[in-house]
Amino acid sequence: MAKKFIDIMDTTFRDGFQSVFGGRVLMDDFFPAVEAAKKAGINHFEFGGGARFQSLYFYLREDAFEMMDKFREIVGPDANLQTLARGVNTVMLDTGSKELIDLHAKLFKKHGTTTIRNFDALNDVENLKYSGERIAHHGLKHEVVVTMMDLPPGCVGAHGVDFYKKTLREILDSSIPYDSICFKDASGTSNPQKVYETIKMARKMVGKDTHLRLHTHETAGVSVSAYMAALEAGIDGIDMAASPVSGGTSQPDILTMLHATKGMDYDLGGLEIGDILTYEKELQNCLSDYFMPPEATMVSPVIPFSPMPGGALTANTQMMRDNDILDKFPEVIAAMQEVVEKGGYGTSVTPVSQFYFQQALNNVMQGPWKAIAPGYGKMVLGYFGKTPVAPDPEIVKIASEKLNLEPTTEKALDLANADETKSLQHAIDKLKEEGLEISEENIFIAAACQEKGIAFLKGEGELNVRKISEMKKDCEGSSNMASGNYTVVVNGEKFSVQVAEGDADIQVTAVNGESTAPAESTPAPTSGDSEPIKALLPGNVWKIVANPGQSVNEGDVILILESMKMEIDVVATRGGVVKSINVATNDKVVEGQIVAEIG
Repeated sequence: MAKKFIDIMDTTFRDGFQSVFGGRVLMDDFFPAVEAAKKAGINHFEFGGGARFQSLYFYLREDAFEMMDKFREIVGPDANLQTLARGVNTVMLDTGSKELIDLHAKLFKKHGTTTIRNFDALNDVENLKYSGERIAHHGLKHEVVVTMMDLPPGCVGAHGVDFYKKTLREILDSSIPYDSICFKDASGTSNPQKVYETIKMARKMVGKDTHLRLHTHETAGVSVSAYMAALEAGIDGIDMAASPVSGGTSQPDILTMLHATKGMDYDLGGLEIGDILTYEKELQNCLSDYFMPPEATMVSPVIPFSPMPGGALTANTQMMRDNDILDKFPEVIAAMQEVVEKGGYGTSVTPVSQFYFQQALNNVMQGPWKAIAPGYGKMVLGYFGKTPVAPDPEIVKIASEKLNLEPTTEKALDLANADETKSLQHAIDKLKEEGLEISEENIFIAAACQEKGIAFLKGEGELNVRKISEMKKDCEGSSNMASGNYTVVVNGEKFSVQVAEGDADIQVTAVNGESTAPAESTPAPTSGDSEPIKALLPGNVWKIVANPGQSVNEGDVILILESMKMEIDVVATRGGVVKSINVATNDKVVEGQIVAEIG
């Protein structure tokens, strides 16, 4: 009797990179490993989409469409190249209009994609209808998704087998075109027995000829058991990654699953251990200079209590590391349980996982529910669709007051279509303002990545790749400061200083343009009629809204910080006149730093 063939998708170059490096891996560094994977017999890859679309523009100064084209050239025309899309969000920062959702499918087909895995974090099937239809319309295979996780202890009402049965029934009844169905657990928290019962249920509903897949992570330590349960229940495909971006926050290693299924009646993609060993050796060589955060390789037994996806966990810890607040991470994870409980049980997968993390961070840094993360607030208010259960009424009330938004039951797609800032024309106008080429790719980049997309297209994108060799150079340089201009913070005030050898005439200048004597490194205290405005979180200055001399009311936005993928409004603590703005756009600020004064 022939063994059952199990289709293996190699997630190394999308989810693996996202889970371990926050997606920040340069294409020329990893392409040799793609060639090695091809030689090892792998023919199904996850190669783009999700956060690996934005990360190229945000941190790598690379074009995702160019990367996809080159990937296709390496693996040839017959490989199944798969991307990840978030329903009506596709790969954008926010909900897309119909014309942007259509353009996403059109461009991903143009640039080498075979299959798009399409999910909605709320399991709101309304958010899958139009996106799935456009994927099929443009000649792509549509893998429709039911998202999974285990709820924290004591939580009921969603994420059981009956809930997944209801969601799958809605998908089948909606007539969404699909080629395969995936059960996706980005946090890796679904217990193996539930996985087994869910796949058995799904197989009974869709019949033996429908391709069923399971995607999970090793974050909670049960991924291999979950896959073995899914195989027993009749799954047709599973996702795995290659070392060193396997295990931990990523998918289980290909070699691990080959070992786990020895002697069983499963053929995992026709793969052989020796070929995979050669491939993994090449991948390890390609990534040897990349800094691997220790949490990326860890299994956390507490993750089921505060489900955090592997793909978001390391991205968040790296941002916390960059902002010198990594010591707060255990508190944030602990705070997530309440945030999940009161948020309506959306699955902890992008973007909802980020909403959970951002709100938990706010609760730790600013006090419980003192500030509402915009994404989390809009989610509980209904702006991204219907949550699996109703959010906590008190949190809905707080979110409405803090964000000045009323709850809504309108469809997310209808809201996006009514918003002219989410139109093709709005993106075209932005390109025209900057004198940039009007192409479909540029339109989508501008719409999907907003200001950072425009910066990339202007050649001003940020390069932020964490390589060990560069980190060593930085450490060596920090002990011997060279001559030049630097910025320092003294008692919460920011100053531009010159460093020079010998008796050179140097200057110390406050960032608002006022000079001070070199000996007076500590600024004079503010006068009684002025009040300092401080940053509540570390981050970067994204936009300055008010100018010195401008009259403002209490609560008016003075400037906006970008912190931990959030836009943080810095507001006037009282009415008055803006006396000074002490920072500039793109400046990095620390918690408690004075960024402005109100007189």
